[in-house]
Amino acid sequence: MDKIVEITGLSKHYKGFSLKNISFSLERGYIMGFIGPNGAGKSTTIKLMMNLMKKDGGQIKLFGLDHEKDEIAVKERIGFVYDENCFYDELTVEEMKNFIRPFYRRWDEAAFRRYVREFGLPLNKQIKRLSKGMKMKFALAAALSHHAELLIMDEPTSGLDPLVRNELLDILRTLMEDGDKSVFFSTHITSDLDKIADYITLIHEGEILLSTTKEELLEEYCIVKGGKNLDLSACRELFIGLEESRYGIAGLARNKGDVIKRLGGSAVIEKPTLEDILLFFTSRSDSHVSSH
Repeated sequence: MDKIVEITGLSKHYKGFSLKNISFSLERGYIMGFIGPNGAGKSTTIKLMMNLMKKDGGQIKLFGLDHEKDEIAVKERIGFVYDENCFYDELTVEEMKNFIRPFYRRWDEAAFRRYVREFGLPLNKQIKRLSKGMKMKFALAAALSHHAELLIMDEPTSGLDPLVRNELLDILRTLMEDGDKSVFFSTHITSDLDKIADYITLIHEGEILLSTTKEELLEEYCIVKGGKNLDLSACRELFIGLEESRYGIAGLARNKGDVIKRLGGSAVIEKPTLEDILLFFTSRSDSHVSSH
């Protein structure tokens, strides 16, 4: 198995926040959605992966290499796409590209020109005059033009309109067709990951609550709905969270097969969305669930 990302026992402590001994891995050729509420530890994890801050403990291996000792070799193979604009506003697209280009030994000018055409990027326009969607496409073009094998994307669709978001997701789908690249996609917009993610890792309050394939996640968990008189005593221990309203009960439960057996026809059992899973797991601060 070719593991592109391998994080083991990673920790970082600040005043008021700790990343607590987190572990997960991502193989070549897949998209991992890294989800969690704002302040859960997503950006801290990415900064540690990129060695933009120092870890307090644990190990980070990218392409099988140590992210600190082999930092230059590792970063040659990574493309970075941020939510925030990290380019010089006054420069044109062409000028900014010329600034970035010398940092990468594998820069491919022909590939950059191809992405410029495909994405409709205006080379002579200043960065500050580009729409948020165009800035994102430029970041993606720059990331892909040095043949990055791992794309690290920090909230890339935040603030984009639905059409541009869909366009970006289509670009990522096309990129994954050769099976050679991996994408680590950090976001709180889970509907994007419903469409493209292979794996989901959920972080909350600095802890990994789960890390598994999206398919297994959506198969194992279910939404249970029923009237106020629904008797859950037979399977209460399977519930991650419950919401009670004047209309009835709704909850997220694990072991869908068991739930169906125990409740029979007394409840409506539905497939959850990633948003359901995120909300039910993180609305309970005492959720501590091992990875599967």
